[in-house]
Amino acid sequence: MSKKECLAMLLAGGQGSRLKALTSEVAKPAVSFGGKFRIIDFALSNCASSGITTVGVLTQYRPYLLHSYIGSGEAWNLDGRSGGVSILPPFATQSGGAWYEGTADAVTQNLGYIEQNDPDYVLILSGDQLYRMNYNDMLENHKRHNADLTIAVMPVPWEEAPRFGILTTDDDERILKFTEKPAHPDSNLASMGIYIFNADLLVETLREDAKDPNSEHDFGKNIIPKLLDAGKRLYTYRFEGFWRDVGTIASYHETNMELLGSEPAFDLYDQESPIMSNTVPMPPHYVGPDASIDDCLVDNGCRILGQVRHSVISAGVYVGPHTIVEDSVLLPGARVEEGCRVVNAILGERAKVEKNVDFGSKDADTAVAGNDAVITKGEE
Repeated sequence: MSKKECLAMLLAGGQGSRLKALTSEVAKPAVSFGGKFRIIDFALSNCASSGITTVGVLTQYRPYLLHSYIGSGEAWNLDGRSGGVSILPPFATQSGGAWYEGTADAVTQNLGYIEQNDPDYVLILSGDQLYRMNYNDMLENHKRHNADLTIAVMPVPWEEAPRFGILTTDDDERILKFTEKPAHPDSNLASMGIYIFNADLLVETLREDAKDPNSEHDFGKNIIPKLLDAGKRLYTYRFEGFWRDVGTIASYHETNMELLGSEPAFDLYDQESPIMSNTVPMPPHYVGPDASIDDCLVDNGCRILGQVRHSVISAGVYVGPHTIVEDSVLLPGARVEEGCRVVNAILGERAKVEKNVDFGSKDADTAVAGNDAVITKGEE
């Protein structure tokens, strides 16, 4: 794939309200994940591995951390003079300014960025999903079908189908029907929210949609159905691999746990398509003489003086003596003092559990302490 053949527009403005305390101060794509990453690392790393070096990142909700984290894009080898990463927040024009009102509207407000780069194809991505994909394969599929739009899809459990855009196709993968979040789905083939458009068609369609007062300016609710009704060539690209949308506390915790074990569901150690991150240099982690670590991911800068089992421990975490941490996710800078028991829990960035406090239980839903929270006796 040549550098300007395909441009990526990465939607990263979501609040992620179902992640509750973890997104009260940061956008969902900026949430820490897997010990040393942030959720947006996965989409940016996929772009880099696929040779897509021109990436527009569309931000909105509490964007400061995300902006500073992405920086020039150097951490993902996306800082080239020709292309690179561009941060695209909402902006004012002579006719005024407005927040992005939908996924399609976010791209519409940045059509100038697309036209300036003049690509043949535009890849639309979500910045809050966890997966590893070579977008070149999807583009080749798009070309082979002479498609106007290609949608990445994968089958999901039938009980989860109402959460997704659901498609029906013919034997040649051409889309016959698309329904956004149907109450009674007739298929379990789900859209992953990853699209490749012919650039000219995308620009034309979004400009028309912007004039429609009845549109919600959303790809799933409006753009895809309009193109299907117009008889455009819409095809699917079937993805087979690990893919998670960590939209809830339960799924966030579960997906972190899937990184553990000798044969994890998602391999962070794949060097052919590495997941890269913009990490701050820190000293090696320290494990005290009376400490133990079993089946964990532990990042740099940690001091472990207690027992940690089956957990994800992010950079700069402190676990005090006579403390047990189990089946938990500790985000950067979290601190668990002496004599604590933290089980089936998530501790936000810089959260603190005071001495001799039990937090979380295997017999209850995952306990969550937000960023900078302090858990004391009586607040367990």
